Amino acid sequence: MSTLPQPHGRTGVERCADTTLPTRHGIFRLTAYRDTAGTEHVALSVGVTDDHRPGATPLVRLHSECLTGDALGSYRCDCGEQLQHALRTIAASGHGTLVYLRGHEGRGIGLVEKLRAYALQDTGLDTVDANLALGHPADARGYDAAAAILHDLGLHRVRLLSANPAKERALRDLGITVVGREGIAVRTRPENARYLATKRARMGHDHPLVEDEWPALLAGEVPGRGQLSLRYGDLVRHRGPLVLAQLGQSLDGFIASRTGDARFVTGPQDREHLHRLRALVDAVVVGAATARADDCRLTVRDVPGPHPVRVVLDPRRTLPPDAALLTDGTAPTTWVVGPGVHPVPPPAPHVRVVTWPAEGVMEPALVLSLLADHGLHRVLVEGGGRLVSAFVTAGVVDRLYLTTAPVLVGDGVPGIRVGGQDRMADALRPTARRWLAGEDVVTELVLRPAPSARQDEQVDVGDDHAQPA
Repeated sequence: MSTLPQPHGRTGVERCADTTLPTRHGIFRLTAYRDTAGTEHVALSVGVTDDHRPGATPLVRLHSECLTGDALGSYRCDCGEQLQHALRTIAASGHGTLVYLRGHEGRGIGLVEKLRAYALQDTGLDTVDANLALGHPADARGYDAAAAILHDLGLHRVRLLSANPAKERALRDLGITVVGREGIAVRTRPENARYLATKRARMGHDHPLVEDEWPALLAGEVPGRGQLSLRYGDLVRHRGPLVLAQLGQSLDGFIASRTGDARFVTGPQDREHLHRLRALVDAVVVGAATARADDCRLTVRDVPGPHPVRVVLDPRRTLPPDAALLTDGTAPTTWVVGPGVHPVPPPAPHVRVVTWPAEGVMEPALVLSLLADHGLHRVLVEGGGRLVSAFVTAGVVDRLYLTTAPVLVGDGVPGIRVGGQDRMADALRPTARRWLAGEDVVTELVLRPAPSARQDEQVDVGDDHAQPA
């Protein structure tokens, strides 16, 4: 392959390989480069193609290699958390690239020298003085190769995901137009607080964004008793398999009109709540009828968070080949079909076809067992009404989130339906709590409480005033 020169005569790069990389955040295009110094770099891209079609300005992250943070989970820096946050954010945006720059270890001084600098920091020096004491500059990194990679990918105009203004200046000098720069909100820890403060005080990094609870919840921590911790803290604390179900319906119990129109029964705040649930599970399950009618994507778009595996139950293989779940490679899809069913044409690489072992109804408990066999233990059953009702009736749902909108449909597709009782005393009355989501009311029903769960009925967990992204 030919070497691609950098404008202004700077370091060039050679494109060496192009493939795909499925991750917990979604499927990325993975492109390998080698610069003229022999250092190898990679670019992880979503929505970036070689035809360089015009569109929205892509989100770009230049990420410096950090073995201790990225691979070993060190808390001495914030690199590993920034890497995962950036991949998640770029995947959610649908258009962008993370350039992973090798040779940037320790801000360009190498792994061994970085560890020697760590030892000096243990004696009281800050990260800048430790580098200087070893005879290195405070920051020895260069971004020629990064700019060359962006030019090769056709990304001449970008939104930069970074708190470091030096990266923005470097890209501008190398012919990349930076139309804006967005910070990365990761938590400050006791182990890296001084390091981060030094970067802001002595290296010009931006002060951190106001941190909310959501990044901590995504990381598996419950930071306090704020609004999000109250709503989702129990889900984060829960260990072991977890089954959630969600429906949005009208006051008179319909999830769509009689023509099948379901856009939108509930408002944007409820959709944000739904996306938070998706971000906290391994898989989201829908029936084929819902997938056909809504042509849903089942990804996390209104909040930061990882996309779940999308599971569609389709015993008779009625999902059309052009359905979004089969064509949109943003997140992996598991297509469960009946015995003897062979999808034609063969599905895209992000789709895994799983054959149901028997004819007839896909029993909820067996569906969950099948998903567990594929490593999917935290499951959200999202639709439609019959599927959610079947899982609730089977007694396998831990929590049901039922959102009611102040609208009367009159006739349409029914929402939640459970077995009827002759006496009100025998009706299902689970522990419940509720909150407002704009004009809608979200009711959380604890159908199978955890052994240590508090049984506080009618808990007020606050109004949701957040707007969709």
